[in-house]
Amino acid sequence: MNLPLLYIDPGTGSALFSILIGAAATLFFLSRALIIKLKVVLSGGKAAKVSSLEYPYVIYCEGKQYWNVFQPVLEEFENREIAILYLTSSQDDPVFDRSWDFVKAEFIGEGNRAFARLNVLRAKICLMTTPGINVYQLKRSKLTSHYSHVLHMPTDTATYRLFGLDYFDSVLLTGDYQAADIRFLEQNRNLPEKELLTVGCTYLDIYAEKIRNLPTEENHPFTVLISPSWGASALLARYAEKLLDPLAASPWRVIIRPHPQSKTSEKELLDKLTQRYKDFSNVEWDYNPDNIHSLAKADIMISDFSGIIADYAFLRGKPVLCTGENMDFRYYDAYWLKGKPVYLQSLPMIAKKLELDDMPRISEVIEKTLSDKTFSDSRDKAKEMFWTNRGEAGKRTVDFIVKKAEEIQTAAK
Repeated sequence: MNLPLLYIDPGTGSALFSILIGAAATLFFLSRALIIKLKVVLSGGKAAKVSSLEYPYVIYCEGKQYWNVFQPVLEEFENREIAILYLTSSQDDPVFDRSWDFVKAEFIGEGNRAFARLNVLRAKICLMTTPGINVYQLKRSKLTSHYSHVLHMPTDTATYRLFGLDYFDSVLLTGDYQAADIRFLEQNRNLPEKELLTVGCTYLDIYAEKIRNLPTEENHPFTVLISPSWGASALLARYAEKLLDPLAASPWRVIIRPHPQSKTSEKELLDKLTQRYKDFSNVEWDYNPDNIHSLAKADIMISDFSGIIADYAFLRGKPVLCTGENMDFRYYDAYWLKGKPVYLQSLPMIAKKLELDDMPRISEVIEKTLSDKTFSDSRDKAKEMFWTNRGEAGKRTVDFIVKKAEEIQTAAK
C-alpha cells in the first residue's frame, strides 16, 4: 500500500524544532529543580535556607549589547562586596573579562535554552532589560519574588511592543516623565500598580565617561551617521535607497548602523542594501554592540524615532535629522495612549524634521542644519528631563535592589 508523503514546510519545521528544543531544556531544568527539592526534603529543610540566600540578587542580560546598562550596577555590587549572580545569553559577554570576587557570571544559552533556565529561577529579585515577561516564552518563575525592569533608553516606555512592562513588579526610570504612561496603561488594563523609581540612565553614565576618553580621530573626514530603529515604520524600511543613494554619491563618510534586531528581522533588506553599496568606499556598516565609536565619529546623525537620537544629542550635543512621527503604533503600547508619547512629542526639541522631499538634496539640507543653532538650548532642556541623576544610576539601582530584597526577606519571616 502506498502511504501519502507527509510534507512539512521549512518554517513549520523550524518552529517545531524550536519547540522540541525548548521542551527538552525545560524538562532538564525542571528535573534539576526537582532533585534539589528532594535533597532539601531529605536534609530536613536545612538546605532550603542556604539555597535561597546564596544569590538573592540576579541580573539577566539577553545580549552583550546591554553590557553598558548593567556594568555600573555590577561594579556597585562588587564595591559593596555583595554577591550577585549575572546570567547572560552572550558567550562573549564582557563580564567574562573581569576578575571580580562578588559577581558570579554564567552563560545560559540563547532563546528557549535561556528561557528554560530563567523560568525556574530561584531569587529574591531579578533585574533585566528584556520586556514582555509572561507575554512570550520568558515567564515569571514561581521561585522568584520580584521582577524589576531597568530601562535601557531615555525615551518612552510605551514604545515597547504590546504589554512589554505589564507583568513586572517594578520599573527603574531614566526620568520622572516616564511614569505617566505606565500608570495610564495600568489603569486601562486593570493591572496592579508597579513600583516606579527614577534612578537615571546607567549606560549613558558609562558612555559619557567613555566618550571623554576616546582618542581624537586623525584626518577626520566629515561623517554622517545613519542609525535607525527597525520594523516597517523605521527609516531603512521606508526610505533606504531614497536617502542612501545621494549620501553614497557625496564626498562624505557615511556610517550605517542598523538596529541590532534588524540582523534578525530584516536580514533580507540589509543583504540587499549591503550589495547595493558594496562598491562605495565611503560607505561603512557598523554592527559593533557598542555604538559609542560611531557616535564619536559622527558630525551629524540621521534617524527616525530611535532612542539613539537622545544618546547622540545628549552626549555629543550635535545636530540630528529625523523622520520621527512615521512610527506605526499598532504593535506598541503607545497605541493605547490618548496622545503621542512624550519622547516623540519632544523630538522637535532635539532634532530637525527630515521630509521625503529633502532626501534628493540631502547634502544641502545637512549643510543648512549644521549652521542652524536653534536646537542648542532646547537640547539642553530635553537632556534635563530625559536623563536625570547623571552619574548616579548604578548606585541608585543597587540601593533599590538591596532594599527590596530586605523587604522581601522581612515579609517572609
